[in-house]
Amino acid sequence: MELEELYKEIQPRIYAFFFVKTSSKESAEDLTHEVFYEAIKGLPQFSHNSTIQTWLFSIAKNRLKKYYRSQKYKKDLETLYMNEEKVTNTPEEELLKKEEQRNIIQQINQLDDLAKEIVTLRVYGELSFKEIGILMEKSENYVRVTFHRAKLKMQKEMEGYHG
Repeated sequence: MELEELYKEIQPRIYAFFFVKTSSKESAEDLTHEVFYEAIKGLPQFSHNSTIQTWLFSIAKNRLKKYYRSQKYKKDLETLYMNEEKVTNTPEEELLKKEEQRNIIQQINQLDDLAKEIVTLRVYGELSFKEIGILMEKSENYVRVTFHRAKLKMQKEMEGYHG
């Protein structure tokens, strides 16, 4: 597969992964760019022990850790200010925003860290259970069972909101 095709296929998944993790369009765009920049620099060292997609997501996970370390306090402050000075959107935009972000992302964020990571990689990264297992250093079956349990828990919670 040509590099450009690969980028077109995987870039939206990496972006979605970062967007869910950071809740920021700008951060997700920057981090996605950094992943592919690092990948191009590191391509000669790519060992083919995993799929290129798994390799790219391992780079993404490392970039996210660096982002969290550098942004922790800044993000907390921004969240405080954003809650005080909300940008006004149309009622439709506000409703969509609330539905999407509060329901799904809130449900994901209520999971324990391991389940949260597995669900995010599976849903937004579109990785296979095997690929997630490699990234998380867990068995494919462990990842599959954890994902299934997390999905059931989220469905139960979502029904609670609508019931």
